[in-house]
Amino acid sequence: MNKRLLSVLAFALAVSGVATFLVARVIQGRFTAAKPQPEATVLVAAHDLGIGALIKEGDVKMAPWSGPLLPQAITKREDLLDRGVVANIYAGEPIIETRLSQKGTGAGLAAMIPKGKRAVALRVNEVVGVAGFVVPGMRVDVLVSGTPPNQPQNLGTETKTILQNIEVLSAGQSIQKDAENKPVSVQVVNVLVTPEQAESLSLASNDARVQLVLRNPLDNDEAKTSGVYMANLFNKTSFSPTPQPVRVGPRRTGPPRSTVVTEAFPPPPRVAAPTSIIVEVLHSGKKEKATFTKQAEVSQ
Repeated sequence: MNKRLLSVLAFALAVSGVATFLVARVIQGRFTAAKPQPEATVLVAAHDLGIGALIKEGDVKMAPWSGPLLPQAITKREDLLDRGVVANIYAGEPIIETRLSQKGTGAGLAAMIPKGKRAVALRVNEVVGVAGFVVPGMRVDVLVSGTPPNQPQNLGTETKTILQNIEVLSAGQSIQKDAENKPVSVQVVNVLVTPEQAESLSLASNDARVQLVLRNPLDNDEAKTSGVYMANLFNKTSFSPTPQPVRVGPRRTGPPRSTVVTEAFPPPPRVAAPTSIIVEVLHSGKKEKATFTKQAEVSQ
């Protein structure tokens, strides 16, 4: 083989090897420079912490954290021990204030109730509980079926939506959200409502039939409904209740009263009523009394 050709090939291999080495050093230097260096240590969860758990010493640990700290990250152990978890915290995740209940409230269902809200228990079955799909974290609407007072009987039963987009806190005794949302057969569910909504729900549970309707958790729109009567299901014409006259006083029972017609009569004639007048008479030195009767007109 030509020595000149061999020299050219050897030179080319040497140049390519040097270039490859230089490129590799440059790329490695860039990755080393881009790797963030630990700047601080924060408290993170030592393992997964579910909703309702009470944080103890072994549930947290210190770990290095690169970059800026989260605004609500907790850096002192005494600030998070014996506090309840209100949102799932995963292993290695920094613990922030919004994931924990207030100090002194403990853990469990009560610690999950925000200020100004109430948890109301509803008795459910397979129908009311939407075949077991009403689980913690779901959103539901509340329907009530019954006969409104002072409404025409021909309209029948009315069904109306009284509450919308209500959060389910627990299903039975479980307050954990199932990652797969598997149906759970329970007898009682707790929903999160305002005090005014709690009053309406309590009244509806006692005097009417309550039905839960499952909705998409991302659907926050409020539907405008007017309710439906039984008469609307069997007739094409839309029925609506009409105002009924208000009856004042006790209702009369029995046959209707007969009308009595009175005839006007002339006033009775005026007749004279006797009156007595006593007169003293002096006769032959003696005083005598005489009585006279006077007729006076009076009306009977």
